[in-house]
Amino acid sequence: MGGLRDEEQSFYEAIGGEPTFRRLVGAFYAGVASDPYLRSLYPEDDLGPAADRLTLFLIQYWGGPTTYSQTRGHPRLRMRHAPFAINEAARDAWLGHMRAALDTLELPADQRDTLWQYLVNAADALRNTPG
Repeated sequence: MGGLRDEEQSFYEAIGGEPTFRRLVGAFYAGVASDPYLRSLYPEDDLGPAADRLTLFLIQYWGGPTTYSQTRGHPRLRMRHAPFAINEAARDAWLGHMRAALDTLELPADQRDTLWQYLVNAADALRNTPG
């Protein structure tokens, strides 16, 4: 019966839980901080709160604790991003930094590909400006 636990393991647990998502988001925001174009899209002087929000969201989405919803309510990603002009260039810049961050994790190919496909789909879904 030990095999049942493996089948029930969430993606969150399979990739290493909170520390993995913190490393991913930390590496991502290090890239954002040094990108003049993308950095201009973040209204806060300190990227720390944005990093915390993204970390908690990803943790919850992938099966970890629901701290994001407990503190911020329903994710409503499109609504929360509506005030920002997210065009193809912004999406591509975001994905470029996220890809570099994802590669630092050295996940097995299947896990890396699963996470990457989600990130691409999410970035595409949040585009709200032509071009």
